[in-house]
Amino acid sequence: MMRSPPPPAGSAGYDSPYGGNMHQGQPQQGQPGQPFMPQFGGFMNDQTAQMGFQVGKGMLNAGQDYLDQNLKGYVSTTALKHYFNVTTSYVFKKLSLILFPWRHKPWSRQQRPSATGGQDQANYSAYFLPPREDVNSPDMYIPVMAFVTYILLSTLLAGLRGAFHPEVMGSTFGYALFVVLVEILVLKLGTYILSITNESQLLDLVAYSGYKFVGVIVTLVVSEIFNLGQGTGGWLGWTVFIYTFLANAFFLLRSLKYVLLPDSSGTAQNGMTHTVARSQRNRRTQFLFLYAYVFQFVFMWILSRQDSSTGRAGKV
Repeated sequence: MMRSPPPPAGSAGYDSPYGGNMHQGQPQQGQPGQPFMPQFGGFMNDQTAQMGFQVGKGMLNAGQDYLDQNLKGYVSTTALKHYFNVTTSYVFKKLSLILFPWRHKPWSRQQRPSATGGQDQANYSAYFLPPREDVNSPDMYIPVMAFVTYILLSTLLAGLRGAFHPEVMGSTFGYALFVVLVEILVLKLGTYILSITNESQLLDLVAYSGYKFVGVIVTLVVSEIFNLGQGTGGWLGWTVFIYTFLANAFFLLRSLKYVLLPDSSGTAQNGMTHTVARSQRNRRTQFLFLYAYVFQFVFMWILSRQDSSTGRAGKV
Protein backbone atom coordinates (compact mmCIF):
# COMPACT_ATOMS: atom_id res chain seq x y z
CA MET A 1 0.00 0.00 0.00
CA MET A 2 1.36 3.40 -1.01
CA ARG A 3 0.92 6.30 1.42
CA SER A 4 1.32 10.02 1.02
CA PRO A 5 4.38 11.46 2.66
CA PRO A 6 3.72 13.25 5.98
CA PRO A 7 3.74 17.07 6.00
CA PRO A 8 6.97 18.79 6.88
CA ALA A 9 7.66 19.00 10.59
CA GLY A 10 7.89 22.79 10.59
CA SER A 11 4.56 23.41 8.81
CA ALA A 12 1.65 24.66 10.88
CA GLY A 13 -1.73 26.09 10.05
CA TYR A 14 -2.79 29.62 10.89
CA ASP A 15 -5.03 30.26 13.83
CA SER A 16 -8.70 31.03 13.32
CA PRO A 17 -10.15 34.14 14.96
CA TYR A 18 -12.87 31.91 16.36
CA GLY A 19 -10.35 29.55 18.01
CA GLY A 20 -8.58 26.39 16.81
CA ASN A 21 -6.19 25.80 13.95
CA MET A 22 -7.45 26.26 10.43
CA HIS A 23 -4.95 23.72 9.07
CA GLN A 24 -6.46 20.89 11.05
CA GLY A 25 -9.40 19.13 9.42
CA GLN A 26 -9.35 21.48 6.38
CA PRO A 27 -8.50 20.46 2.83
CA GLN A 28 -5.60 22.16 1.14
CA GLN A 29 -6.94 25.23 -0.72
CA GLY A 30 -4.06 25.84 -3.03
CA GLN A 31 -0.40 25.57 -3.66
CA PRO A 32 2.17 27.84 -1.98
CA GLY A 33 2.24 31.26 -3.58
CA GLN A 34 -1.41 31.14 -4.65
CA PRO A 35 -4.15 33.19 -2.93
CA PHE A 36 -6.29 31.44 -0.37
CA MET A 37 -9.74 30.55 -1.66
CA PRO A 38 -12.48 30.71 1.02
CA GLN A 39 -15.17 28.06 1.30
CA PHE A 40 -17.56 29.62 -1.23
CA GLY A 41 -17.01 27.16 -4.03
CA GLY A 42 -14.54 29.54 -5.72
CA PHE A 43 -17.30 32.16 -6.11
CA MET A 44 -15.24 34.96 -4.58
CA ASN A 45 -11.57 35.50 -3.90
CA ASP A 46 -9.77 38.13 -1.82
CA GLN A 47 -9.15 40.38 -4.80
CA THR A 48 -12.84 40.46 -5.74
CA ALA A 49 -13.90 41.12 -2.14
CA GLN A 50 -11.44 43.98 -1.82
CA MET A 51 -12.62 45.46 -5.11
CA GLY A 52 -16.26 45.29 -3.96
CA PHE A 53 -15.34 46.82 -0.62
CA GLN A 54 -13.53 49.69 -2.30
CA VAL A 55 -16.45 50.32 -4.67
CA GLY A 56 -18.94 50.33 -1.79
CA LYS A 57 -16.75 52.61 0.27
CA GLY A 58 -16.39 54.99 -2.66
CA MET A 59 -20.14 55.13 -3.21
CA LEU A 60 -20.75 55.77 0.49
CA ASN A 61 -18.21 58.59 0.57
CA ALA A 62 -19.65 60.11 -2.61
CA GLY A 63 -23.17 60.01 -1.18
CA GLN A 64 -22.04 61.58 2.07
CA ASP A 65 -20.19 64.34 0.22
CA TYR A 66 -23.26 64.99 -1.93
CA LEU A 67 -25.52 65.31 1.11
CA ASP A 68 -23.03 67.55 2.91
CA GLN A 69 -22.63 69.85 -0.07
CA ASN A 70 -26.36 70.19 -0.71
CA LEU A 71 -27.33 70.41 2.97
CA LYS A 72 -24.75 73.07 3.70
CA GLY A 73 -26.30 75.18 0.98
CA TYR A 74 -29.40 75.54 3.17
CA VAL A 75 -28.31 75.03 6.76
CA SER A 76 -25.10 74.47 8.66
CA THR A 77 -24.84 70.96 10.03
CA THR A 78 -22.83 72.28 12.97
CA ALA A 79 -25.61 74.71 13.85
CA LEU A 80 -28.21 71.98 13.43
CA LYS A 81 -26.45 69.69 15.92
CA HIS A 82 -26.80 72.43 18.52
CA TYR A 83 -30.59 72.00 18.51
CA PHE A 84 -30.43 68.27 19.28
CA ASN A 85 -28.05 68.61 22.23
CA VAL A 86 -30.65 67.76 24.89
CA THR A 87 -30.99 65.64 28.03
CA THR A 88 -33.91 63.84 29.66
CA SER A 89 -34.23 66.45 32.39
CA TYR A 90 -34.30 69.23 29.80
CA VAL A 91 -37.12 67.49 27.89
CA PHE A 92 -39.30 67.23 30.99
CA LYS A 93 -38.61 70.83 32.02
CA LYS A 94 -39.32 72.08 28.50
CA LEU A 95 -42.61 70.20 28.26
CA SER A 96 -43.66 71.64 31.60
CA LEU A 97 -42.69 75.12 30.41
CA ILE A 98 -44.71 74.77 27.20
CA LEU A 99 -47.87 73.68 29.02
CA PHE A 100 -47.50 75.92 32.09
CA PRO A 101 -45.57 79.02 31.03
CA TRP A 102 -47.46 81.55 33.16
CA ARG A 103 -45.08 82.01 36.09
CA HIS A 104 -41.79 81.17 34.46
CA LYS A 105 -38.92 83.64 34.90
CA PRO A 106 -36.54 84.63 33.43
CA TRP A 107 -37.17 84.16 29.71
CA SER A 108 -33.81 85.42 28.48
CA ARG A 109 -31.36 82.88 27.11
CA GLN A 110 -28.09 82.28 28.91
CA GLN A 111 -24.82 83.11 27.19
CA ARG A 112 -21.27 82.00 27.79
CA PRO A 113 -18.38 84.36 27.04
CA SER A 114 -15.58 83.14 24.83
CA ALA A 115 -12.29 84.68 23.76
CA THR A 116 -10.62 84.30 20.37
CA GLY A 117 -7.17 85.38 19.29
CA GLY A 118 -3.93 85.64 21.22
CA GLN A 119 -3.30 86.91 24.70
CA ASP A 120 -2.26 90.34 23.45
CA GLN A 121 -5.23 90.86 21.11
CA ALA A 122 -8.12 88.81 22.45
CA ASN A 123 -11.58 89.28 20.96
CA TYR A 124 -14.33 88.58 23.46
CA SER A 125 -17.76 87.42 22.33
CA ALA A 126 -20.64 85.37 23.66
CA TYR A 127 -22.62 82.42 22.38
CA PHE A 128 -25.89 80.89 23.51
CA LEU A 129 -25.77 77.76 25.64
CA PRO A 130 -27.15 74.52 24.14
CA PRO A 131 -30.58 73.27 25.24
CA ARG A 132 -29.15 70.78 27.71
CA GLU A 133 -27.70 73.70 29.71
CA ASP A 134 -30.49 76.25 29.28
CA VAL A 135 -34.21 75.47 29.42
CA ASN A 136 -34.97 78.69 27.49
CA SER A 137 -32.93 77.53 24.52
CA PRO A 138 -34.98 76.23 21.57
CA ASP A 139 -34.46 72.66 20.42
CA MET A 140 -35.64 70.50 17.55
CA TYR A 141 -35.79 67.20 19.43
CA ILE A 142 -39.17 67.90 21.04
CA PRO A 143 -40.78 69.26 17.83
CA VAL A 144 -39.62 66.26 15.79
CA MET A 145 -40.72 63.72 18.38
CA ALA A 146 -44.02 65.54 18.90
CA PHE A 147 -44.65 65.50 15.14
CA VAL A 148 -44.10 61.73 14.97
CA THR A 149 -46.18 61.17 18.12
CA TYR A 150 -49.02 63.19 16.65
CA ILE A 151 -49.14 60.99 13.55
CA LEU A 152 -49.06 57.76 15.57
CA LEU A 153 -51.64 59.06 18.05
CA SER A 154 -54.05 60.11 15.32
CA THR A 155 -53.75 56.67 13.73
CA LEU A 156 -54.32 54.98 17.10
CA LEU A 157 -57.42 57.05 17.82
CA ALA A 158 -58.85 56.19 14.42
CA GLY A 159 -58.32 52.52 15.20
CA LEU A 160 -59.99 52.81 18.61
CA ARG A 161 -63.03 54.37 16.93
CA GLY A 162 -63.19 51.57 14.39
CA ALA A 163 -62.35 53.93 11.53
CA PHE A 164 -58.84 52.73 10.77
CA HIS A 165 -57.83 52.08 7.19
CA PRO A 166 -54.37 51.89 5.61
CA GLU A 167 -54.58 55.45 4.28
CA VAL A 168 -55.07 57.05 7.71
CA MET A 169 -51.40 57.29 8.60
CA GLY A 170 -50.45 58.55 5.15
CA SER A 171 -53.18 61.18 5.05
CA THR A 172 -52.40 62.33 8.60
CA PHE A 173 -48.73 62.65 7.76
CA GLY A 174 -49.62 64.50 4.57
CA TYR A 175 -51.73 67.28 6.04
CA ALA A 176 -49.51 67.60 9.14
CA LEU A 177 -46.49 68.03 6.90
CA PHE A 178 -48.45 70.49 4.77
CA VAL A 179 -49.21 72.61 7.85
CA VAL A 180 -45.53 72.57 8.85
CA LEU A 181 -44.38 73.57 5.36
CA VAL A 182 -46.91 76.40 5.17
CA GLU A 183 -45.77 77.68 8.56
CA ILE A 184 -42.13 77.54 7.49
CA LEU A 185 -43.01 79.50 4.35
CA VAL A 186 -44.77 82.09 6.51
CA LEU A 187 -41.71 82.33 8.73
CA LYS A 188 -39.43 82.58 5.73
CA LEU A 189 -41.54 85.36 4.27
CA GLY A 190 -41.65 87.13 7.61
CA THR A 191 -37.90 86.97 8.08
CA TYR A 192 -37.41 88.36 4.57
CA ILE A 193 -39.80 91.27 5.12
CA LEU A 194 -38.38 91.99 8.58
CA SER A 195 -34.75 91.75 7.34
CA ILE A 196 -33.86 88.84 9.63
CA THR A 197 -30.86 87.38 7.85
CA ASN A 198 -29.05 85.58 10.67
CA GLU A 199 -29.18 81.82 10.07
CA SER A 200 -29.47 80.91 13.74
CA GLN A 201 -32.50 83.18 14.11
CA LEU A 202 -34.31 81.39 11.28
CA LEU A 203 -33.51 78.01 12.84
CA ASP A 204 -34.85 79.27 16.15
CA LEU A 205 -38.14 80.22 14.48
CA VAL A 206 -38.42 76.80 12.85
CA ALA A 207 -37.78 75.12 16.21
CA TYR A 208 -40.39 77.22 18.00
CA SER A 209 -42.96 76.46 15.31
CA GLY A 210 -42.94 72.76 16.24
CA TYR A 211 -43.85 73.20 19.90
CA LYS A 212 -47.54 73.54 19.06
CA PHE A 213 -47.71 69.76 18.51
CA VAL A 214 -47.33 69.32 22.29
CA GLY A 215 -50.57 71.23 22.93
CA VAL A 216 -52.31 69.44 20.08
CA ILE A 217 -51.37 66.04 21.53
CA VAL A 218 -52.67 67.03 24.97
CA THR A 219 -55.93 68.23 23.41
CA LEU A 220 -56.43 64.96 21.55
CA VAL A 221 -55.63 62.74 24.55
CA VAL A 222 -57.76 64.61 27.11
CA SER A 223 -60.69 64.96 24.72
CA GLU A 224 -60.55 61.28 23.82
CA ILE A 225 -60.56 60.21 27.46
CA PHE A 226 -63.40 62.43 28.70
CA ASN A 227 -65.49 62.53 25.52
CA LEU A 228 -65.54 58.71 25.37
CA GLY A 229 -64.36 58.48 21.80
CA GLN A 230 -66.54 61.27 20.42
CA GLY A 231 -63.60 63.29 19.08
CA THR A 232 -62.53 66.76 20.16
CA GLY A 233 -65.96 68.35 19.86
CA GLY A 234 -68.06 69.74 22.68
CA TRP A 235 -67.30 72.21 25.46
CA LEU A 236 -64.54 70.06 26.93
CA GLY A 237 -62.66 69.81 23.68
CA TRP A 238 -62.90 73.54 23.17
CA THR A 239 -61.79 74.24 26.76
CA VAL A 240 -58.67 72.11 26.45
CA PHE A 241 -57.94 73.51 23.02
CA ILE A 242 -58.25 77.14 24.16
CA TYR A 243 -55.97 76.50 27.14
CA THR A 244 -53.24 74.80 25.12
CA PHE A 245 -53.51 77.49 22.45
CA LEU A 246 -53.16 80.34 24.97
CA ALA A 247 -50.28 78.57 26.72
CA ASN A 248 -48.48 78.09 23.41
CA ALA A 249 -49.13 81.70 22.37
CA PHE A 250 -47.84 83.06 25.68
CA PHE A 251 -44.79 80.80 25.44
CA LEU A 252 -44.04 82.06 21.92
CA LEU A 253 -44.50 85.72 22.86
CA ARG A 254 -42.00 85.45 25.69
CA SER A 255 -39.53 83.21 23.91
CA LEU A 256 -39.42 84.92 20.51
CA LYS A 257 -38.86 88.38 21.94
CA TYR A 258 -35.07 88.04 21.83
CA VAL A 259 -35.24 86.86 18.17
CA LEU A 260 -37.63 89.40 16.68
CA LEU A 261 -37.32 92.22 19.20
CA PRO A 262 -33.68 92.54 20.28
CA ASP A 263 -32.75 95.43 22.52
CA SER A 264 -32.61 98.71 20.59
CA SER A 265 -29.35 99.53 22.35
CA GLY A 266 -27.77 96.42 20.82
CA THR A 267 -27.17 92.96 22.17
CA ALA A 268 -24.23 90.76 21.43
CA GLN A 269 -24.87 87.46 19.78
CA ASN A 270 -21.95 85.36 18.60
CA GLY A 271 -19.77 88.41 18.56
CA MET A 272 -22.23 90.51 16.52
CA THR A 273 -24.34 93.42 17.68
CA HIS A 274 -27.91 93.63 16.38
CA THR A 275 -29.81 96.90 16.45
CA VAL A 276 -33.35 97.48 15.28
CA ALA A 277 -34.86 100.80 14.32
CA ARG A 278 -38.11 101.91 15.92
CA SER A 279 -40.16 101.46 12.74
CA GLN A 280 -38.69 98.01 12.15
CA ARG A 281 -39.34 97.12 15.78
CA ASN A 282 -43.02 98.02 15.41
CA ARG A 283 -43.34 95.82 12.32
CA ARG A 284 -41.72 92.92 14.14
CA THR A 285 -44.08 93.39 17.08
CA GLN A 286 -47.06 93.17 14.76
CA PHE A 287 -45.66 90.07 13.07
CA LEU A 288 -45.01 88.44 16.45
CA PHE A 289 -48.61 89.08 17.53
CA LEU A 290 -50.05 87.74 14.28
CA TYR A 291 -47.82 84.68 14.35
CA ALA A 292 -48.40 83.82 18.02
CA TYR A 293 -52.17 84.31 18.02
CA VAL A 294 -53.67 84.27 14.54
CA PHE A 295 -51.47 81.79 12.68
CA GLN A 296 -51.01 79.46 15.64
CA PHE A 297 -54.77 79.38 16.26
CA VAL A 298 -55.43 78.34 12.66
CA PHE A 299 -52.64 75.76 12.57
CA MET A 300 -53.55 74.22 15.93
CA TRP A 301 -57.24 74.11 15.01
CA ILE A 302 -56.47 72.25 11.78
CA LEU A 303 -54.27 69.74 13.61
CA SER A 304 -56.62 69.30 16.59
CA ARG A 305 -59.90 68.66 14.82
CA GLN A 306 -60.89 65.02 15.08
CA ASP A 307 -64.13 63.42 13.97
CA SER A 308 -65.47 60.39 15.79
CA SER A 309 -66.26 58.53 12.58
CA THR A 310 -63.15 59.12 10.51
CA GLY A 311 -60.48 60.06 13.02
CA ARG A 312 -59.77 63.35 11.23
CA ALA A 313 -61.32 66.33 9.47
CA GLY A 314 -64.11 66.96 11.92
CA LYS A 315 -65.31 69.69 14.19
CA VAL A 316 -63.29 70.86 17.16
